[in-house]
Amino acid sequence: MQTTLQTSRVGARVIQFGKVAVAVALLAGCATVKTPTKGDPFEGFNRTIFTVNDKIDQYALKPVAKGYVWATPQPVRDSVTSFFSNIGDIYIAANNLLQLRIADGVSDIMRIVINTVFGVGGLFDVATLAKLPKHDNDLGLTLGHYGVPPGPYLVLPLFGPSTVRDAVGSIGAYYVNPVSYIDPPGLSWALYGLNVINTRANLLGASDVLEGAALDKYSFVRNAYLQRRQYLLSDNRRRPQELPNYGEEAPLPKYDEGDTGAAAAPAGAATGTAGAAVGTQGAAAKAAPASGTAVTSPQGTTAQAPEAASGTESPPLDMNGGPETQIPADQLVPPTRFNFPSFKLH
Repeated sequence: MQTTLQTSRVGARVIQFGKVAVAVALLAGCATVKTPTKGDPFEGFNRTIFTVNDKIDQYALKPVAKGYVWATPQPVRDSVTSFFSNIGDIYIAANNLLQLRIADGVSDIMRIVINTVFGVGGLFDVATLAKLPKHDNDLGLTLGHYGVPPGPYLVLPLFGPSTVRDAVGSIGAYYVNPVSYIDPPGLSWALYGLNVINTRANLLGASDVLEGAALDKYSFVRNAYLQRRQYLLSDNRRRPQELPNYGEEAPLPKYDEGDTGAAAAPAGAATGTAGAAVGTQGAAAKAAPASGTAVTSPQGTTAQAPEAASGTESPPLDMNGGPETQIPADQLVPPTRFNFPSFKLH
């Protein structure tokens, strides 16, 4: 009798699950977008899967991740992150070598060896302390490196944003990951689940920012994913050792007041020399106006009259801002016709 009841309960749960799956499939089939975005021809289907994934995250993954954070100390969570990061370096090193990025591939192998030996099986990230940078690479980027186009944008159930190329490349991550070969299979799936929960716990702050900042979460996630993939695929991406050094400040310019006086001395000497030259040309030069106009000497030569001879009064200032205006040092300039404030020139 008990066996019959248990069988009936299991059957009822399977039927309920089937109904939910059918409802999701019908919803996905009916969801259409009249003008889909370029590069996202399956936007209606993608938005439906995105909504389903968001609800699963809201009611299942996020609460479990919060409980995991509450029950697990920070050092333990850091060790779990380092452990799975060390395993992921195997996949990254393989793709760097496939892309003929030999230096990056060797650096990744050194990270694996150092973290495995000195980091107690990868529980501690010793390689980062040893100044070995961590890279980001996968099979989707390797395919793109050799010219495979990304294809349309896709949202995969439970896996999130992707493209056709990246979805195919994600299959390689399963076979390269050593966790896939752990026996018994239950332990393997338990480690996969721990990795998912730990990753979701590390992204709790980012999800809160996304929910508060994005008006359209689907478009925001899609654009961010595609832009990051394009950045990782570009050959112009900056390595950690190539980042500019902002630690050293440029020296500030020196504004020495003595420089102004030194510069004014040659100018005064030049003015006096010009005045003496004009004085030798006769009385006609003495009667020349102080406005800088040209005068003709009795010998028929033309000379430029100085604006202010030595020992004479300064000419009136041109309040219209003419190009011939010269302002002596330490003189206050009155406001112009545009009512700008006066200032003191040095």
